[in-house]
Amino acid sequence: MSDTDILTDTPLGRALDDSGYARLSGTLLFDQLAIPAADWEAFAQSWDHLGPDLYMADGGRYRRRRHAILGLENGSFSRKPHQPHFQSRDYNPLNGDVQRWFDPVDQATIDNVMMRSILAFCARNFPLIGRQHVELHQFRIEARAGELGRPTPEGMHRDGVDWVFVMLVERRNVREGVTRIGTPDGKELGEFTLARPGDAVLVDDHRIMHGVTEIHPVDPAQPAWRDALVVTFAAE
Repeated sequence: MSDTDILTDTPLGRALDDSGYARLSGTLLFDQLAIPAADWEAFAQSWDHLGPDLYMADGGRYRRRRHAILGLENGSFSRKPHQPHFQSRDYNPLNGDVQRWFDPVDQATIDNVMMRSILAFCARNFPLIGRQHVELHQFRIEARAGELGRPTPEGMHRDGVDWVFVMLVERRNVREGVTRIGTPDGKELGEFTLARPGDAVLVDDHRIMHGVTEIHPVDPAQPAWRDALVVTFAAE
């Protein structure tokens, strides 16, 4: 039996089964999660404290991030000791085959009601079998005069996992940043912009390639960034 044979019978599950990806507006996500405003504010503000990504093979200094690894077993998430993020060049031709150590996600961010609700939401809507290796990535992509921000500098890609959840946290003074969806054989399936806080996309990483176009500052004299949360799941 394949993973797609046992998808939870939800609209998102059916969309994942049919198309390999599913979109969800921030309005619907927040309605489902019922997050208090104070918890969301603390969650979003944690993106103001990300360290620089020093592993960019293109020489860019436009990306900040934090990273954490969790385990999921019998419906319970637990944090694992901090370890590097690794992708092979088969999935990341720009930064692959390197053990990349990033600052750890703050425990307060992992304990935040918003993060816990997102993890539970993913566990309900992805067809997860057995123990799971879960990675959390906080990204801030900055754009400024003389250096554009590249959310996915490796281009259209797969992450080398089973399932991927991407959620916009904030867009500040930026334009572009269009999410593109396609298949490994080059077929284009669509494009859209995660424009408002909570806008999200769920992806079957075996079937779908995804990428995000460069971001540009609307006012080059002001700070500009795109904040996103990425959560990946892979069976152990």
